[in-house]
Amino acid sequence: MQTPTDPLDQARMSYEGHLNSCRQCAADRAPCAVAKHLRRVCNRLDLAARRGVPGVPAPRTR
Repeated sequence: MQTPTDPLDQARMSYEGHLNSCRQCAADRAPCAVAKHLRRVCNRLDLAARRGVPGVPAPRTR
């Protein structure tokens, strides 16, 4: 079981929080540059976890 302080969870929460609070993302219905960056961070951490990189927890099953 993962703790909520895992880097992947933190990145996901940051991305989702940004989408909920960013006026540009809400107005344009398209992610802004910051949202795109945060999504890339999530994707990279998820990929690292799947590859078994030390220091990155294994992804949760959906």
